[in-house]
Amino acid sequence: MLIMKRLNLISIILLFGIISHAQQWEPDGGAGCAHRKQQMDPAKMSVRSANSPRHTFDVLNYSLNLDLYHNYAPPYPRNFNAQNTITFRVDTALSEIRLTADQTSLQINAVGLAGTSFVHLPDTLLIFLDRQYMPGEIVDVSIDYEHLDVPDQAFYVDGGNVFTDCEPQGARRWFPCWDEPADKATLELRAKVPANVKLGSNGRLADSTTMADTTWYTWISRDPIATYIMVLTSRINYNLDIVQWKKPAPSTDTLPIRFYYNPGENPSRIKNMIVPLSDFYYSMFGDHPFEKDGFATVTRQFAWGGMENQSLTTLCQGCWNDELLIAHEYAHQWFGDMITCATWADIWLNEGFASYFEAEWAGKKSGPVAYQSRLQYYANYYLNANPGWAISNPEWATNMPSTNVLFNYAITYAKGASVLYMFKYVAGDSLFYHTLYEYANDTAEFRYKTATIPDFMNKVNQVTAQDFDWFFNQWLYEPNHPVYENTYSFAPQQDQRWKVSFRTSQMQTNTVFFKMPLELKIMFNDGSDTLVRVMNDVNGQDFYFIFDKMPVDLIFDPGNRIVLKNANTAVSVNTPAPGNYGMNVHPNPANNRCILTFNAPIAGTYTYAFMDLQGRLIKKEEMVITAPGIKTIEISTLGYANGMYVLTLSQGRLTEQCKLWVMH
Repeated sequence: MLIMKRLNLISIILLFGIISHAQQWEPDGGAGCAHRKQQMDPAKMSVRSANSPRHTFDVLNYSLNLDLYHNYAPPYPRNFNAQNTITFRVDTALSEIRLTADQTSLQINAVGLAGTSFVHLPDTLLIFLDRQYMPGEIVDVSIDYEHLDVPDQAFYVDGGNVFTDCEPQGARRWFPCWDEPADKATLELRAKVPANVKLGSNGRLADSTTMADTTWYTWISRDPIATYIMVLTSRINYNLDIVQWKKPAPSTDTLPIRFYYNPGENPSRIKNMIVPLSDFYYSMFGDHPFEKDGFATVTRQFAWGGMENQSLTTLCQGCWNDELLIAHEYAHQWFGDMITCATWADIWLNEGFASYFEAEWAGKKSGPVAYQSRLQYYANYYLNANPGWAISNPEWATNMPSTNVLFNYAITYAKGASVLYMFKYVAGDSLFYHTLYEYANDTAEFRYKTATIPDFMNKVNQVTAQDFDWFFNQWLYEPNHPVYENTYSFAPQQDQRWKVSFRTSQMQTNTVFFKMPLELKIMFNDGSDTLVRVMNDVNGQDFYFIFDKMPVDLIFDPGNRIVLKNANTAVSVNTPAPGNYGMNVHPNPANNRCILTFNAPIAGTYTYAFMDLQGRLIKKEEMVITAPGIKTIEISTLGYANGMYVLTLSQGRLTEQCKLWVMH
């Protein structure tokens, strides 16, 4: 979702203060989703994968019958009468079930079918059953209830508009349910509205019957849905356009994509975009998972971005020009809706993926520079606004954090997308895309089901036949990022070859050591360069390379593949051992000057001489050292011919030499 859930005024001021100081915030794509989601108040088949949490029962279907007729006319009340019939399979012998139903929003009037009586607690509806049911039995209970005339940030009534918005735990405010993402169920929603109202929901439109001034809509979802992405969206005089996306050959199927828009709005840009975007995602993830899709703009009460309700995304008013927002929400139909995070500790599987594919779409449309620019935007945002916690905390599975934590843009979205990008670097492009395709098309474990991060990690290891747990464990479950302090040096060898020495160290103290492959670009005096890749698996690690030509420069991570990092790379200055000078000259090769660094073990008069390889003296100077320690001298090489020279340093009986290349 790209809707940042309800920030208070102080939070908004702080957020924009941080970002305006650091960089320009872009209210598009995942940023709009995150901002909307932060605004929210936290408070038949198996549809769960291996590590998804189990419950005493598994809801199979919700059948909602809502009378919304009077919500569209002044004074626009929020109350309505409804019935919910819940079909569930028993997982553990039980004679009662506990549902989630917010007492401040819902009044329970009666229960029926297998339900005999009930107790309604502040957030829990306890229904007593007519007998004890055993595992495997299928049970129906009915609930007659009404939604109270209260604002609750889940059921919205706004001047002829009626819509819902549920993530993360808003569904319990407009119908009794088991409001946890691991328990997906199919949905049948029947709603009574005035005849001039259009109403959309999940799944397919099974029926709309109009009699006089009243219409009954019936929407049926073929595919299971998590409660937080169940939706109804409606208004008087909604405009509706339908684009038929013809799936790529050899398929002959089409997918209807519905566009509900307010009077005065123009959805043409997104209508024109949706077919190429569908083709693009089809090429990476496989077939669109649902029997229809759609987008609907609502009112200013839905202030930011979009919400990826299954097969009907909600958009902010007038938000028909934000292509990154649409790319983000549309990617959620595969990652978030078709495969849903099993717990709120697994939200990266939703938001990290959808945010990353914003960048993929930018690259598809505008080229590799646009792709890299979007990834760099994510990295910069995270590095400037990092609050210092991990992407996932296992405790969130049972104790959901505040929405400002769960939907923090810097962590869940920007860092989340960057981690997926770095996995692409580590695994390689081909294996990366193959893994995502296999994940999205695994009908046994994931398609139309839920997943945890460990489930995804296991799938990655299975598809790649490698163990990538080390990568995901450090980037998802640990906070912050590596801080590199690297050094390098070039040294001529006796056989006319050159030795490149590189040491990498991580200096962060607020997180773990990050194991990663490193790329080094080494440039040579003939204008050529080479890229080497090494695995950095311990801190303070040294690497050595031998070349048959003279290196002149080294660049660490030239492609910025480790996009989440701070790094400094410099020519090394050796710390000399006691009893000698430990001479070091840098840069080497030198252009117009070089710096001689050495250890003066005692005070006294020191002499340095600069000679060519024929032994001809170029320069000789004396200097008085008044105290022992590390000393530096700048030596001009202006006017010297390109080639190798010898620097000699002496004091008393101790003489030391080093070679210096001059390259103008």
